[in-house]
Amino acid sequence: MCGIVGYIGNEQAAPILLDGLKKLEYRGYDSAGIALLNASGDIDIVKAKGRLSVLCEMTDDGKTMNGTCGIGHTRWATHGEPSENNAHPHCNDEKTIAAVHNGIIENYAELKEKLIKRGYKFYSQTDTEVATKLVDYYYKKYGDPLRAISEFALRVRGSYALAVVNKDFPDTVFAIRKDSPMIIGVTGGAAILASDVPAILNYTKNVYYVDNLQIARLEKGAVTFYNLDREEVQKELVAITWNAEAAEKGGYEHFMLKEIHEQPKVVKDTLNYLCRDGRLDFSEVGLTDKDFKRINGIVIVGCGSAYHVGVVMQYVIEDLARVPVRVELASEFRYRNPVLNGELVVAISQSGETADTLAAIRAAKESGLKTLAIVNVVGSSIAREADFVLYTKAGPEISVATTKAYSAQLVAGYAFAVKLAKIRGKIDNNYYDKLVTELIALSEKLDCLMERKEEIQKFAAKTMDKQDVFFIGRGADYAVSVEGSLKLKEISYIHSEAYAAGELKHGTISLIEDGTLVFGVLTQKNLVEKTLSNLIETASRGALIAVIASDGVKLPVKGIDNVFRIPDVDEHFTPSLAVIPLQFFAYYLSVLRGNDVDKPRNLAKSVTVE
Repeated sequence: MCGIVGYIGNEQAAPILLDGLKKLEYRGYDSAGIALLNASGDIDIVKAKGRLSVLCEMTDDGKTMNGTCGIGHTRWATHGEPSENNAHPHCNDEKTIAAVHNGIIENYAELKEKLIKRGYKFYSQTDTEVATKLVDYYYKKYGDPLRAISEFALRVRGSYALAVVNKDFPDTVFAIRKDSPMIIGVTGGAAILASDVPAILNYTKNVYYVDNLQIARLEKGAVTFYNLDREEVQKELVAITWNAEAAEKGGYEHFMLKEIHEQPKVVKDTLNYLCRDGRLDFSEVGLTDKDFKRINGIVIVGCGSAYHVGVVMQYVIEDLARVPVRVELASEFRYRNPVLNGELVVAISQSGETADTLAAIRAAKESGLKTLAIVNVVGSSIAREADFVLYTKAGPEISVATTKAYSAQLVAGYAFAVKLAKIRGKIDNNYYDKLVTELIALSEKLDCLMERKEEIQKFAAKTMDKQDVFFIGRGADYAVSVEGSLKLKEISYIHSEAYAAGELKHGTISLIEDGTLVFGVLTQKNLVEKTLSNLIETASRGALIAVIASDGVKLPVKGIDNVFRIPDVDEHFTPSLAVIPLQFFAYYLSVLRGNDVDKPRNLAKSVTVE
């Protein structure tokens, strides 16, 4: 949520700041702004409500703003409505200090009251203006910009990534973070900071990941890091393997469509990372055979689609490895004081910065539990804090609605389950070999599904007027239904729900009326007949039925007209295939309804606040 960029170098800063903000639009925002130190040493600030294009028009893509040092921001409203006044950057009364901020200052009201008593006035409703003026207060008190930021950090509660420019230091950007991501790159005679990798890929692939409560001082071609005592600390550069082209549309109309088509590759890449000579190898994850043998219980935590991956993993791990698994919403796990008994806690997050998931993993570690992170971003907060890290190889995912990261997480979960089952002696060598072969074949079968999208597109055109859609399934098919429903509501804004098929009679079937669309997922052969009977029950009440079914599943000759087939695969892995038609269905409905597919309303890509 929100995007931050900062630049100090020899080039005009505004175009670079705007370019970086464009790369962060996927994070979700409602206003934008930039602040530059101009040639006279004053701070110029331009802000606009709405899309970044408005700010670009106001500044002629940054050409009308002179200066080689500045900060920029795309704001997601938390405190105060979307408006130019509430947009970042914010400044002190004299306009000699300006700041941008991601996160939430929880005690901002208390701090604001104290600052008012010291003569400060406020023009916005934001916690960021409070943060800016708190830094200003301590700078005026001590005359030291590093101490001002250190004192700020000691006084505030909450999460933040804060970048500050100061008129007295015209060639410097100061920054600090806590529980909100920040990266810094140095290239030639410049230094650039951002809240995510895509913003700086055009300039450098070597970055520093700023640690919690670490202060950074960016100067031309250099960056220095300090702890809260203002003692210099050393950091190592991390190489980013993504290239700038990976964060571009590549000829596709939308990032989501591009990322759906990238799923065969990311599944293959993730498996290549976990396979050696036809055997699953978790040495790069840090998990040894002894570690696997110690696992007697698993708790999976995640949010949104990552939670849905956990639901699939629960079915697969319990069936193959016979280890008890429970899946928890990270936002609930962190607050409900759960009973824990030595389980391995698996945290799933695309960004590695999801606030609730990060808090859950910290709670697990405080309870003495071992933690495994399944994340997509090297050096992210969750990756740094977990005991073991399994990196998915999805590359940058720009569309807010996840597709390829979800698929990469799924295949990582399958590999973990198969490895655990083998080490625990729950499957023999022959079945193990078969499962690994099936995993490797997933990429090719996903490729085949990409060729079947037109039939889904036609069905979407026929059903674009639907206002209610239900998804049902049993076992792993239910887990797919939950993700299909989320995709639909995320980007099409159509009301949809997913239900375990056996629960229809317990109240839900009362919602079925003439024309209601009901999707059934049918890939678990021993459960097909039962789910089919539930589908027929909805049809008898006027529902329009559609089915996702494996090629080998037999269906009645009459009664089900809309059938979308997926290739046969071991039933533990069908969710990877069954979700593809549902992703396409959500995508095409969204396009047909004229929605902004990649940036759906009210949503953000990386949820770094509660």
